[in-house]
Amino acid sequence: MSTVAHQPEIPYDPLADGERLAESGVKKNYAKVGGARPSSLLYTYGPGAIMDLPHFTVMPLGLDSWDPIWRRRDGIPTINAPRLLEVVRMMLGHQVAELRPFPHQPNLTSFSREGSDLGVPARVFPQWMRCTGCDRLGPISIFSYHNTNPYRPDEAQFFHQDCRGRRGRNKGKRKQPVVTARYLLACADGHLDEFPYDWWVHGGGSCSAAPDAPVLTMDDRTSGRGASAIIGCSSCDARRPMNEAQGQAGRAKLPRCRGRLPHLDGFANGGCVREARLMLVGASNLWFPALQSIIDMPRFDPAEQVRDRADLIKAALGDDLSEFADQPKFLRALLRGKVDVTEIDDDDLARTVAVALAPEESDEDREQRRADWEPIDLLVPEWRYLLRDPARERHQDLRSGLTLSPRAVDESMPDGVSRVLAVDRLRKVNSIIGFTRIDELDRINDVSSRLVPLTSVRPAWALATEDRGEGIFLQLDEIAVAAWEDRVSHSALWEAHRTSHLRNFERRFSETAEVADPESRLKPPRYWLLHTLAHILIRQMAMHSGYGAASLSERIYAWPDGGDGRPPAAGLLICTTASDSDGTLGGLVRLSKPELLAGIVRDALHQASRCSSDPVCARRTPVDPEDFLHGAACHCCVMASETSCERANRFLDRRFLLNVGGESLGFFGEAHVW
Repeated sequence: MSTVAHQPEIPYDPLADGERLAESGVKKNYAKVGGARPSSLLYTYGPGAIMDLPHFTVMPLGLDSWDPIWRRRDGIPTINAPRLLEVVRMMLGHQVAELRPFPHQPNLTSFSREGSDLGVPARVFPQWMRCTGCDRLGPISIFSYHNTNPYRPDEAQFFHQDCRGRRGRNKGKRKQPVVTARYLLACADGHLDEFPYDWWVHGGGSCSAAPDAPVLTMDDRTSGRGASAIIGCSSCDARRPMNEAQGQAGRAKLPRCRGRLPHLDGFANGGCVREARLMLVGASNLWFPALQSIIDMPRFDPAEQVRDRADLIKAALGDDLSEFADQPKFLRALLRGKVDVTEIDDDDLARTVAVALAPEESDEDREQRRADWEPIDLLVPEWRYLLRDPARERHQDLRSGLTLSPRAVDESMPDGVSRVLAVDRLRKVNSIIGFTRIDELDRINDVSSRLVPLTSVRPAWALATEDRGEGIFLQLDEIAVAAWEDRVSHSALWEAHRTSHLRNFERRFSETAEVADPESRLKPPRYWLLHTLAHILIRQMAMHSGYGAASLSERIYAWPDGGDGRPPAAGLLICTTASDSDGTLGGLVRLSKPELLAGIVRDALHQASRCSSDPVCARRTPVDPEDFLHGAACHCCVMASETSCERANRFLDRRFLLNVGGESLGFFGEAHVW
């Protein structure tokens, strides 16, 4: 985990902490400027990202800044997900004690203020703005900030108080709104900085007429055309277009990256050796979260159960644990109402306490374990549990809340689907461990230094969300899948996909690609099969469930028998989850009825047998120099929204489902034979 060297506090921060404003007697400058759902704050606008508000942009700050917010409450809520916490500790260190939600408290009424002192701390970023009346360009300190309505945070806005218009003819004072200047500097190591407009317009120097305070302007009237603005200096009449900073040639004209981490108010120790590049505020590659997610399921391994209980005891007692470790009766009294130890005897309690007091693994051992870890390791326990048949209808695990119901496979179901479960209730827990910029972090054998930390020191807790929902689980026949996979792996189509993936990997913009084996990133044929099947089912289920297709998501369990002790997997879970009741309305589980589900699968396969872009789509095979990661799949037939797909619409091909496009590799054979 890298650390940061702190920079001086920014002297003007209109989104400053509400308590400090109250102490100074300022009543009209409210700190609240907007709101967002937990899912968007996790996947799109987390710490270090840039969030668009109606009139300016803000950046949620690092988790260091969240601790003062949490201290406004006596008790800090936590999210119980031991299996996810173990992975987070492996990634960030054993000092991570717990998973916490966003600081939020719902209000009893629309006009009450119970949770007004809680919220995600954020800062205006970037802090250079442009007047819409006169094109004046400058830091926010030269503009005024207004946020006078406590119930309308969307009205918060910056203004240029004495704007005289572009020609300077407006006499008297005219207040004009200002907008965010939309250029930034970023590097592949995740650093982000303001664009040096003063340095740029003066060719890397300073203004000859007013070196200390030049008057800058930005002519930016074609905002939909990339770097089309022109920066001017009214003091010395210098002008320079922004398009000179674009592309590979433009990078040579930019200053080197300073290693700035604005969400931590600091800079990376030792600076940065990467090349800075021009970025736009709304660029889609400005922030990629590094997430880990689990479906909460029971743990049956006795060693895992002991570790989970030890964690709870350690968190509940802290330093008191070592003092009373040899006094089981007193320990039980201390734990009453905090951790349930009534079902274990004193010997088991002593073993649990010994685990809780055991020395933590060294950083070297943790790094080695992290190097050997694969994302599939999170899925294996879920797959093992889903292989067990529920004892009865709506069989519920009391701890996790997971509720499963067995379902018969209708005789009209296409051959190959061997088992179905209705997931009446589930809980999905997600945690963010960092983020990257420019290029998304590949989680297998990638360079961990690209992962930007969320704290300036080693974190004591990690941010997490929990979503509740429902779903349907389908399992394919393993013998049939293994035989099909063996046939496909020797086909010309698979070889074309494999070589295309190699080309894609070698051409990737990531500067860390050379350290990983390309074959470790290529999903096996069964993944392509199940991934494509999941997508066509999402499309078909959306027509029957009452949920929109973008509300349904997939979880793919697909790996062959690797001889490493984990069972081969060939299954998929289609689910819908939300942070409120929207994910548990029952419309998806209803589709698990045997005859209804069989009809949906048949209809989905029938729809997948043709595409409005055929024959182009059905015959799409990558040929050098093409390097796309899909075959017979497009937005007309298979591809799904980014909220539904776990692989950004990669590893899809209808020809692995059905015999289309002149191929005979379809797992389900001909489209009309079921």
